[in-house]
Amino acid sequence: MSRASETAEQQAALRELERVPLPLPPGLDVTWLGVSGYRLTYQGASLFIDPYVSRASLRDILLRRVALPQAPLVERYLAPGDGGTAEVVGVLVGHTHFDHAVDAPAIARRHRCNAYGSSSLGTLMGLHGLGELAVEVVPYRRYELGPFVVSFTPSRHSKLLFGRKVPMDGELTCEQLDGLRCGAYRCGAVYGIRIEVAGVSLYHQGSADLIDEALRAEPVDLFLAGVAGRSVTPRYWERVLRRIDPAVVVPTHYDDFFKPLGRELGFTAKVKLGEVPAEVGAVSSAATVAALPRSDRLA
Repeated sequence: MSRASETAEQQAALRELERVPLPLPPGLDVTWLGVSGYRLTYQGASLFIDPYVSRASLRDILLRRVALPQAPLVERYLAPGDGGTAEVVGVLVGHTHFDHAVDAPAIARRHRCNAYGSSSLGTLMGLHGLGELAVEVVPYRRYELGPFVVSFTPSRHSKLLFGRKVPMDGELTCEQLDGLRCGAYRCGAVYGIRIEVAGVSLYHQGSADLIDEALRAEPVDLFLAGVAGRSVTPRYWERVLRRIDPAVVVPTHYDDFFKPLGRELGFTAKVKLGEVPAEVGAVSSAATVAALPRSDRLA
């Protein structure tokens, strides 16, 4: 199949999934920012997860250019909810690869809110002069952030390099901002993130693997499921769905994150978005699969 035909097939599958209604309680807004990024807004409070809009291109990576937040893009695409009036109560980071962590310091600085994640995130925040706003999380501890209750579950990144190795594994140890090229954003500790708000629970997983014994058997209403890399994780859906038993699975991390926002949405290689409903259905007959439009396609 040609690249163009594959893209058209992916786009058609996405349109079908976007037509599936997402059952959310009144007043709760869940906005997909692209990649694994989300903004949740409820009762005048916004919470960001893995925000990444200052997109590095493949050329940037090849030329080893520094990857830092881009103020105009942060201002345009990472505004709080409720028309920009909501209070930002925190930014959560599941791991510190560049496509999950680049823009977290900018949000923390702009809104003087804490950033929650690993010790690698603390290092990143310190490089931006924001060490006092970094919270190195304790697994399973419940953090009350406005109307949201958040906890972090130890997890694992998928082995994207030929099914054998996690890309850019290890701790983020860069010592200066001008050394923060994409490859310097090491993975660090990996977490799945559970969020309770408005009587519902969500589980966010930025990469398609898990630590089985760490993921507690607790049902969730909405599973924000990273789907890139699932093909290299043995029995991924079987292992994760049988533990969290979600009512709705929302695929994420399938868009081409080297492509700037504001352009036509592209897809990561071999993500096969159209196959997700059948994969999920083979494990859980009760779970629905739905998709959210990316924020730059709204309105």
